[in-house]
Amino acid sequence: MDYTQYQPGVCNIGGAEVKRRRRFAQLGALSFILFAIYAVTKNLAPASAAISFFPAMIASVGYVQSRKKFCLAFGLTGTFNFAELGKISRVATREDIARDRAQALKIIFQSVVLAAFATAVLLALLSR
Repeated sequence: MDYTQYQPGVCNIGGAEVKRRRRFAQLGALSFILFAIYAVTKNLAPASAAISFFPAMIASVGYVQSRKKFCLAFGLTGTFNFAELGKISRVATREDIARDRAQALKIIFQSVVLAAFATAVLLALLSR
C-alpha cells in the first residue's frame, strides 16, 4: 500500500507528521514509565494509577497514529498533510471526510483501550 499520498480513511499524514506523532508516543511512554516507577517504589495508593491514564493516552494516541499514518485530528477536521509540517490541505468530498472521521473514531477507541490496559496493569501492581 502506498503511504505517500492521501487515501481517504487509510492514510492522511506523511513522513514529518508521522515522526511528530512517534515523538509524542515516546514522550507519553516515558512519562508513563517514570510515573509507574515512582508509584511502585513509593507504594502509592492504587487509586493513584488513574493519573497514569493521561500519559498512557498520549503514548497510545501517538503510537496508533504513527503506525496507521493517520492523524485523528486531521481526520475529524477534514484535512491532511504530506508536505512539511504546517502545510495542511483540505479533503475534497463529503464521502472522503466521512471515511476519515470513521477512521479517527477507530483510532480514539483503540487508543483508549491501550491506555486503559496500561493503567490497569499499573493498578494491579499497586494493589499487590
